[in-house]
Amino acid sequence: MTGLEPLMERNFLEYASYVIVDRAIPDLRDGLKPVQRRILATLTKMDDGKFSKVANIIGETMKLHPHGDASIGDALVVLANKEYFIERQGNFGNVMTGHSAAAPRYIECRLTELARETLFSKALTKYQPSYDGRNKEPIALPAKIPVILMLGTEGIAVGMSTRILPHNFKELLEGQMAVLQHEPVRLFPDFLTGGLMDISEYDDGRGRVKVRARIDKVDDKTVVIREVPYSTTTEGLIASIESAVQKGKLRIGGINDFTTEKVEIEVSLPRGVHADEVIPQLYAYTDCEVSLSSNIVVISDRQPREMTVSELLRFLSEQLREQICAELEFELSLLKEKKHWLALERLFIEERVYKRIEEATTQAQVKNEVYAGLEPFFGLLERSIGDDDINKLLEIPIRKISLFDIDKNRRDLEDTELAIAKMEGKLSKLTQTTIKYIKGLLKKYGDSYPRRTKITTFEEINVRDVARQNIKLSYDPETGFFGSEVKNGENQLVVSEYDRILIITQDGTFRIVAPEEKILIPGKVVHMDVFDQKKGQKFTVIYRDKTKTAYGKKIHLKRFVRDREYELIKDKAGKLDYLIPEHAEGAVRLDFVPAKRQRVTRAHFDLNELDVIGVTARGRRLAPKPVAKLRWLKNLPDGMGENSDQAGEEAGGARPVDQGGKTLADVANDVLEKRSRPLSEADKDDDPDPSDEGGQISLF
Repeated sequence: MTGLEPLMERNFLEYASYVIVDRAIPDLRDGLKPVQRRILATLTKMDDGKFSKVANIIGETMKLHPHGDASIGDALVVLANKEYFIERQGNFGNVMTGHSAAAPRYIECRLTELARETLFSKALTKYQPSYDGRNKEPIALPAKIPVILMLGTEGIAVGMSTRILPHNFKELLEGQMAVLQHEPVRLFPDFLTGGLMDISEYDDGRGRVKVRARIDKVDDKTVVIREVPYSTTTEGLIASIESAVQKGKLRIGGINDFTTEKVEIEVSLPRGVHADEVIPQLYAYTDCEVSLSSNIVVISDRQPREMTVSELLRFLSEQLREQICAELEFELSLLKEKKHWLALERLFIEERVYKRIEEATTQAQVKNEVYAGLEPFFGLLERSIGDDDINKLLEIPIRKISLFDIDKNRRDLEDTELAIAKMEGKLSKLTQTTIKYIKGLLKKYGDSYPRRTKITTFEEINVRDVARQNIKLSYDPETGFFGSEVKNGENQLVVSEYDRILIITQDGTFRIVAPEEKILIPGKVVHMDVFDQKKGQKFTVIYRDKTKTAYGKKIHLKRFVRDREYELIKDKAGKLDYLIPEHAEGAVRLDFVPAKRQRVTRAHFDLNELDVIGVTARGRRLAPKPVAKLRWLKNLPDGMGENSDQAGEEAGGARPVDQGGKTLADVANDVLEKRSRPLSEADKDDDPDPSDEGGQISLF
């Protein structure tokens, strides 16, 4: 096995390098993956202005691409649907609905005018042998537009991936002008499918954007989706809505897809559901809102490189400047060559240099005579002459020599000199020349590519706030089971899937649970309610330990671990006397356990003296003696605090543990039962429910 390790390591590195550089990651210079570059190179080779069968284009591209026809066809369809470089004829699918293209033999395409003008320059393109050595393919196209940011791309290589979001053509060119003029520039994505976009977290291409569908409210019972987010389709969007309905997160009456050239998905709502309620739920639970991350990785000098949008634009703007310079220098060299030939041709004919070759008998003598005849005029030429120049002069036909128009030659020479001066002027002001070129592109093509995605700011939708309260939870005191599947209990709570329920039992333990189907709660439940996860919940706890020593504390439940059991009472043998929501006021009357020679049999404790402490802390001792009986008083008795003129009044509904032979759990069940059933006339004459007295509750 050890002998295979070097071989596997070498082969894996070669494979990884090939996938990264030659397949998945686009090149920084022209923004294209190899298969896209080969398709465009084939299209320009076949370009005669007419549409060509996609099947024929695939066949020609296979001469350059080693991976088969399917990958070429798929890449061509994707590139054509970008709408920049390939003009389509036939069914190329639909990026909004997700429908696939027709078979390659049925569809046709050709290069757009934008592609012909900005992507190709045969004289400035460097070539390399194809995979089999039979043909040549371009190393990179001499693109004069920021292709990589226009098209956007995704690619997964070995150990890395790239995702570049598409940007608006017009804004990119305006950004390039700003870069060349050393002005600040900010660019944001633009998608063919339109929609709404929040760019607050884009971070120059290192973050993400949130994209939403454009939803119109037709009336209170109908909403229509007009545009879908990028990376989704109408079919996928409808499927996500149906999934949300099945999970109970949405209620809709029906959904109809009327999409043709434009998206139109109509959602009708049932009775009791309104458009203003459903639209936030569509954004929260379906693909009507998606988050798109940007991770710009490109190939630069045969190596992967991570960049930002601004860095890409600066590089491409400088590359455009160099590209314009190279093209101008190439054209200038052609003009100078033309000037040289016009002058050489005129001298050859006007000075009758051709007469000198009449007596020459060999090819060498002919060339020497021509050279000798032109030697006095070398200072008038653009450069020195060579054998190629002499051979070209000797190929001039006698008819042209006899009919040579010296005036036309002089005019052509003057025009060429003016063109050279103009070209040199452009080169001397290269930045202005580049900006002028960009302005020309904007004027010619800018209006064809308007921004389709609207930039805005979204308000964060809290799924807890828009969640439907559709889960009914019940507790069965006899079995101790709690949840949505408990059939024998009473419906006590109606919650959403994001709510959490606080459950406190008689032994002083509590837990916070999610809405479960069915769980067992050990012990008798004395408090059960939805827990406020933002603010928490406050309680005043009064209890006695096994020695009947009374303690009190005020607590604030905030942080918790779901389904974990916590203790309110340190002593397992203790007894929970009062559990009062919020921080109670008033006093507690303490009746001591009778003892010999006991003179003080009762005391009061002001609950305002209790401090908020930790949930698991023991609390403050309320009296120095064992307590036989406790009573919570709504007001302070005479002689205590500022309310000394008010008599101590028992808090409505505040009962001790044993009242009429009932345990704490019995009292809890009585209260729950009374809450769950409507009041009869007899009930209305009874004592008021403890929860109705001044907003204070004992036990619950």
